[in-house]
Amino acid sequence: MEFTKGHGTGNDFVILPDPDGTLDLTPDLVAAICDRRRGIGGDGVLRVVRAAKHPDGVALAGEAEWFMDYWNSDGSFAEMCGNGARVFVRYLLETGLATAAGGALPVATRAGLVRARLDGDVIAVEMRRPRLHATSTATLGGLTLPGTAVDVGNPHLVCPLPAGLELTGLDLTRAPGFDPALFPTGVNVEFTAPGDPVTGVDAHVLMRVYERGSAETLSCGTGACAVAAVALHDVARDTGTVAVDVPGGRLTVTVTDDSCWLSGPALLVATGTLTPTPTPTHP
Repeated sequence: MEFTKGHGTGNDFVILPDPDGTLDLTPDLVAAICDRRRGIGGDGVLRVVRAAKHPDGVALAGEAEWFMDYWNSDGSFAEMCGNGARVFVRYLLETGLATAAGGALPVATRAGLVRARLDGDVIAVEMRRPRLHATSTATLGGLTLPGTAVDVGNPHLVCPLPAGLELTGLDLTRAPGFDPALFPTGVNVEFTAPGDPVTGVDAHVLMRVYERGSAETLSCGTGACAVAAVALHDVARDTGTVAVDVPGGRLTVTVTDDSCWLSGPALLVATGTLTPTPTPTHP
């Protein structure tokens, strides 16, 4: 089984080419591949399959040739992954599986059609406009933090930290608690703090994230979009550009009247061949 390893601001993925959808990919296999000690290691798996060959992508086959079959590192599915989409596009272009006609490339995902745009070494993807739809809370240790529920094709809860509490002081080794009635399939929880002013953007936010199915990650693209939407809402703006600093680097999010653009680096760092090995048994 051939693979490529890539990342977007530290959000890392194992990419598996499977154009005709013949690979027997299972939750256990995905979890084994993403294991950072016994496998390749990654926040998730990106299976590269033609939209017409995947049941979740066939409806979009007329608009996009390729479907991003994204799996979290625990073997569960995710509707969308913004950094994953950018890395997926980088892979399609560098392997020659696709070309960006006019600098643009459409990709099918479980959250719908995503359009990518190339600007030098930077890849931007256009996703649905984030929808703020409720208030809720996250619990972390002894803290209860108010937040805003945001739909970016997948569920998010954005929780600004109160004054005096530092992002670096949060213990994200365990999943935050949340309201299961509001988030029946789980939720990605973002914790934010204001950043120093940055020229050319309307807001600057610092972010850490606990992703459902993957634990804390160095970056989350859809999470950055959710955070940007909340930051703009807090300054009474419907549209604008926000710089979002994550532990893995900086993402730039531009919210328009009808969509959201996520921009940043996307790199491929290694290729190789996976050798399936039996799970060791212990007495």
